[in-house]
Amino acid sequence: MPTAGKHRDLGKVLACWRSASFLVLRPLTMRTLMNLPEETSEQDIRRNGAVLTGANKRSLSDIYEVDPLRDPRWQKLLDQHPQASIFHSVGWLDALHRTYGYEPVVLTTSPPESSLENGLAFCRIRSWVTGRRLVSLPFSDYCEPLCDGGEEFESLIGHLHATGIGQPWKYVEIRPRQESLADTMKKLGFGAVGKYTLHRVDLEPAAEEIFRRVDKHSVQRRVRRAERTGIVEVCGRSERLLKDFYRLMVRTRARHNLPPQPYAWFQNLVDCLGEAVELRLAYLKNIPLGAVLILHFKDTTYYKYGCSDEKFHSLGVMPFLLWRALLRAKAIGSRILDLGRTEDSQSGLIEFKNHWTPVSSWLTYWKFPAEPFRTSSQDWKLGMVKRICAYMPERLLAGAGALIYRHIG
Repeated sequence: MPTAGKHRDLGKVLACWRSASFLVLRPLTMRTLMNLPEETSEQDIRRNGAVLTGANKRSLSDIYEVDPLRDPRWQKLLDQHPQASIFHSVGWLDALHRTYGYEPVVLTTSPPESSLENGLAFCRIRSWVTGRRLVSLPFSDYCEPLCDGGEEFESLIGHLHATGIGQPWKYVEIRPRQESLADTMKKLGFGAVGKYTLHRVDLEPAAEEIFRRVDKHSVQRRVRRAERTGIVEVCGRSERLLKDFYRLMVRTRARHNLPPQPYAWFQNLVDCLGEAVELRLAYLKNIPLGAVLILHFKDTTYYKYGCSDEKFHSLGVMPFLLWRALLRAKAIGSRILDLGRTEDSQSGLIEFKNHWTPVSSWLTYWKFPAEPFRTSSQDWKLGMVKRICAYMPERLLAGAGALIYRHIG
């Protein structure tokens, strides 16, 4: 394609996407979240859809807003709560803030003078392209509400659901891991807007037993082939590894006609998460063949990103890297290897993960106000981006990703 044509393609991307200081703690009111005048009555607020009943009748002044990047009580809650994940971590939230400018906030019923007993984390996203919204959490597979259910859960969700009505927020989106929350979400007026498959490998058995259980052809034989070929694995967080990882990421996303997330996102993950993030790359004669980005939090290891050079797929690079990551997870005491969410349209990726564990669960994302359910394949915006990116060279894809992703979290 001529150079001028390539620049026109980038212009198409830009044209398509063109169509508050942090407080550690402050009382939260419906009026401030909805940007309503002080004289707005409770009746007018409820008339817009924020109907609080039963457990949700907790006084608005009993809900507080916490800055998780500055309030040390948030980390203490994560240390003790069994549902806390890497996506709740201060490092993950800080990376979202540094890369995309999102504002992380936690809602809690715990007053300032006490320890945090619960919390619902979300990000305020302000985009001139896709609108202003509250998401729990962007670019995160899931984000479980950290509460004990019952009154706590309905109070926090009820207040958060009310913030999505009218200005300044277009909608509220919540991404819990537990399917048991479905009835509560429906009762509060949320509608399902996305459904994904989640695979998690049990690491309790011995490594030999786990290897015996994985698919013989797609995992066992390919791991052994990679070992015989002489592939060398290099692990760490160095700048060289990160650059090699990102080149493979750009190449992989280009195969799927999608831009990669910006380099700054991965750099900030390394900077903010430190030892909790690990790059694992496979080399043959100093040529990078494939890479995975692994996260560690408490007793769970997360396979978050994977990328490769398709010319070397026959060598078993990705099964080899994931198996090595699994062994590392067991060595540091992880009990679960989380393989992450998979969209319904990614049949090949679902099959790859099924080779590691036949057990999967559903992830459902919820939005208020509710809207018709759409699969990723029915998303016209995604289809538009893929059609444009199909004609873009890799060097322009990275720039397009830096422009686009902050608007689609």
